[in-house]
Amino acid sequence: MSAIALTLGPVFFHWPPDRLSDFYRRIADEAPIDRVHIGEVVCGKRMPFSDPVWPEIIERLERAGKEVVLSTLAAPATVRERRSIEDLCTDERLVEINDVTALPSRSGKPFVTGPFLNVYNEASARFLIQRGAKTICPPVELSLAAVGAMAGACPAAEFEIFVFGRLPLALSGRCYHARIHGLHKDSCQFTCEKDPDGLAVDTLDDQQFLTINGVQTLSNQVQAFCPAPADLISRSVRRIRLSPHTCDMIEVSRTYRALVDEAEDPQAVRFILSCLDLPGTLVDGYARARPGWQATASI
Repeated sequence: MSAIALTLGPVFFHWPPDRLSDFYRRIADEAPIDRVHIGEVVCGKRMPFSDPVWPEIIERLERAGKEVVLSTLAAPATVRERRSIEDLCTDERLVEINDVTALPSRSGKPFVTGPFLNVYNEASARFLIQRGAKTICPPVELSLAAVGAMAGACPAAEFEIFVFGRLPLALSGRCYHARIHGLHKDSCQFTCEKDPDGLAVDTLDDQQFLTINGVQTLSNQVQAFCPAPADLISRSVRRIRLSPHTCDMIEVSRTYRALVDEAEDPQAVRFILSCLDLPGTLVDGYARARPGWQATASI
């Protein structure tokens, strides 16, 4: 087994149940992924659509030898949503906490912290580790060096870095998809389903800028950070995270597996990724302590 494990993060977008089922069946059968996050993290209004398919998906993934993590909402806004988090936190599987209000419900059981939590320094990491955090995935704007500094100071948890996918930047109480279609959030008609990788937003000068996904703001570009395994290991980072999109995620996962197994070098991996049908251009600025929009180091 590689010294670096591969994680597939939760789907951020509003995919219909059939698409979710088909996607995770392929992940179970074909993707060299160690850990898979499932669950709605962006908008609680989507949960009635996806909740019925999760039990079958979980069973299929676990039968295939994948470790399943239950991801919670990042910005619960209603009593129903808070109760759904409480229910998830009682599960014996690992749970990903994306909002600190979930901590009391987890009651000291092991959990994963998602990139929506503000873990920017060793003190924050230690606070969470003392309460049960076993894996910490810091916010996406932190560089590998910054994550490594935390990991070195906090050996009681494993640290994970977000390496692939549109970067999750912010959440809002306002639904951008509803607004752009002239609708209210409460009667959004789930228009976000029309954009399975999010809806690109350009500036008035027609420059690619951001992507909207309901109440979520993401980067327009796609993070494609391809570190050498030795660079991760030297910084005590033991896990990398891929974020699902409609592109060929099987090929993405195989490409990153080849990277961490040292079957392909970083430059070759960047080239392979650049040849895929991705929703945006490739960047890795944040991971290199530079502006996030900067293109990958070399293609």
